[in-house]
Amino acid sequence: MQSPQHAADALNVIPCPPEQRREALLQLAAAHDPAQQTALGAAINAMTDQPNAQWDGLLIGRAGTRLVGAIWVQALPLNMAQLWLPDAQGEHRNALIEAARAWVMDQRRTLCHVEISPDATRTRAQLLAHGMKPLVSLHCLKSATDNRLPGKAPAASLRWAPWEALTPAQQHDLLAAVEHESLDCCVLREILSVEDLLAGFYQQDALAPAHWYALWVDDSPTPVGVLLLAPRHEINRWELMLMGVVPEWRRQGLGQHIINHALALAEQAGAEELLLSVDHDNTPAFDLYSRAGFSEYARQQVLAWRG
Repeated sequence: MQSPQHAADALNVIPCPPEQRREALLQLAAAHDPAQQTALGAAINAMTDQPNAQWDGLLIGRAGTRLVGAIWVQALPLNMAQLWLPDAQGEHRNALIEAARAWVMDQRRTLCHVEISPDATRTRAQLLAHGMKPLVSLHCLKSATDNRLPGKAPAASLRWAPWEALTPAQQHDLLAAVEHESLDCCVLREILSVEDLLAGFYQQDALAPAHWYALWVDDSPTPVGVLLLAPRHEINRWELMLMGVVPEWRRQGLGQHIINHALALAEQAGAEELLLSVDHDNTPAFDLYSRAGFSEYARQQVLAWRG
């Protein structure tokens, strides 16, 4: 296989000029993993009205004047980024990946991640060769929204409140408590602050926080659980981005209540299915979702550069 250095010498990789942006994005979309076409399309649509400076991470490879490949480092809030890869069979792929890595390092991005399927062994090897590190392996699950987790209702009196009813300090403290000793994405949570995580959830949901909730128990002075939902109207699905309980209220049946509430809200909105992702190592959460009727439809591996 051609080394990254030789591939880079054979190709002129440059920031994409505005007049070639449409051609570059069309080529990137045509070459991209079909399983992620919808997500890539949504990312591109969200950038439609952005100024040229926001497209600095779109890089193209040119042989002479001919565009032969494209790669995109999509800027995300709080100095984060997501990588959208070119065609897995492209001969210039190594050069494009190396140019993207150099851009991330020059920009000092805190984290630039990419999602690949477990069977994309060639892609994984390429990314590791260019300095990416594995972050997490995910089960992607789905359930019909009319499913419910059977069992007795919690003994405590529960109530839901809109996320916006919390003060910023309460929002921060609740997320920090829910993330404490969580088994989901442990490496990622060591890297990112609560503010980073919250900004990431806002970036994933254009309607946020319209479907975000805090769970209260009896007369507790602080909330004990969280549920962040995001409608995906383009596919008539809803996504459960985050659910969790503070440590002192775990293993008391609140998880069952939260997942059933999420399914009910999605069903009431007319969604056919509820989607979520769970860390491969989070066996208790995976078991809970399985009992609620969730089944696996895909797996993902997340790798990243730390800039």
